[in-house]
Amino acid sequence: MKFDYDFIFDNSVKLIVSLVLGALIGAEREYKGRNIGFRTIILITLGSTLFTILSFILGKDTDPARIASNIVTGVGFLGAGAIFRDGASVRGMTTASLIWISAAIGMACGIAQYEFAVLVTFTTLVILLGFTGVQQFIDRYNQEKVYKITIENDLDLKIEIEKKMVSFKLKHQWLRQTKSNDNLVIEYEVRGAEINHEAFINHITTNSAIKHFEI
Repeated sequence: MKFDYDFIFDNSVKLIVSLVLGALIGAEREYKGRNIGFRTIILITLGSTLFTILSFILGKDTDPARIASNIVTGVGFLGAGAIFRDGASVRGMTTASLIWISAAIGMACGIAQYEFAVLVTFTTLVILLGFTGVQQFIDRYNQEKVYKITIENDLDLKIEIEKKMVSFKLKHQWLRQTKSNDNLVIEYEVRGAEINHEAFINHITTNSAIKHFEI
């Protein structure tokens, strides 16, 4: 058996670069304790690189992009599995986006576009690490919370609670309302500054008319 050492070397470099770049992003996710971590991101970048290499080997005489194009579809299924609904909120969008961009970095390594792969990796890390403060600043002045409040079956009390939200400069949107025995369970999506949320939470905590609440 004759080995093509140039071929092995070139593709080994692609896989090693992919591993290193995936490890950088994975380390950030692992440090923050996210549900995809160090090894997962590395496997995504490595897999994307390998499929891209195989695509050009198997399809060099026909369509070399055919297999590589299906990476996007496959990664879409992985990303969909990371997204879940939590009440009125949707979580996992950042994780799904990161799976998608990690696969793209792996594909760039697969076609030896190392400078491009490094640039995108660096940009991704800047967004993940450097924009956290910006997001926290925005959240401080515009947080979204879902309140589930249980009161007696009294519509006047419901109106009073909604007026109280307005007085605390909170914008609310009614989500759903259910009746259980003599109780009324109301869910609101509420937006506003962090300090205003805290003031409203203090109010409903000390209000004896509020039987139970969840946030």
